Amino acid sequence: MAPAHKAQILVEAFPYIRKWHGATVVVKYGGSTRSGDVELKNTLQDIVLMKFVGMRPVVVHGGGKDITRLTEKLGIHSRFVDGLRVTDIPTMEVVEMVLGGKINKELVSTIQQLGGQAVGLSGKDGGMLEATRVKSKTGKDIGYVGKVSKVNTSLLDILDKEQFIPVIAPLGLGKDGKTYNVNADEAAGAIAGALKAEKLVFLTDVPGICKKKEDPKSLCSTIKIKEVVPLIKKGVISGGMIPKVQACLHALKAGVHKTHIIDGTQPHALLLEIFTPEGIGTELIP
Repeated sequence: MAPAHKAQILVEAFPYIRKWHGATVVVKYGGSTRSGDVELKNTLQDIVLMKFVGMRPVVVHGGGKDITRLTEKLGIHSRFVDGLRVTDIPTMEVVEMVLGGKINKELVSTIQQLGGQAVGLSGKDGGMLEATRVKSKTGKDIGYVGKVSKVNTSLLDILDKEQFIPVIAPLGLGKDGKTYNVNADEAAGAIAGALKAEKLVFLTDVPGICKKKEDPKSLCSTIKIKEVVPLIKKGVISGGMIPKVQACLHALKAGVHKTHIIDGTQPHALLLEIFTPEGIGTELIP
């Protein structure tokens, strides 16, 4: 690449760097984009760069596939009811090991290696995520699965002042003192809303929201809240995309300015979405 072309790229990014300086951006990093070390490094490089140019990234991660792998290895049968993992005591122990331990610390150590300063947390730390026990849609008991009832941002505010990047595992603490497995999409939406973030970005393995199911050519670059519900009713938005969209709607209603669903398997997807006029995925707006 010619030096002049490199300079032009920086010049084009400059208005966005200036615009988003000081902005809080919550990034939900899903397991579907963790296909290898290179992809992990690309994503976390974007987050470290965001921090270096004055933005305030907050990372929330999931880890369903890793949980399933470890439960199977330990001889614990994974059961799902209405799409939700039944989380009994043995499964909850695995969930906490994987989310609060393995994945969380892997992300933190990689950010550190890339020159950033990160702190690994779960929603239990500082009482960040207060959770209440929920049942499945059909009213069945699914164990220690929780829904976020309250977000306490005190610890996140302290870390922000000290220039740390928080990396959060979606574990909630109930008033009963029990640990609850919280959907990572929901946790990211609740945290973004509580922080009144400028942006909430979901990294997935699909291009974004399409008007026609599984048709990338019908990708919506921008979509409004009122346009989303009909797509859910028609089944165009389905499966794992529904909790992401619902989290976007919750965050927008709570005061987040924009939410984004992008293909996190593309190299440097975050930079392309935030620092270019075209973007690469779908932005949801009020």
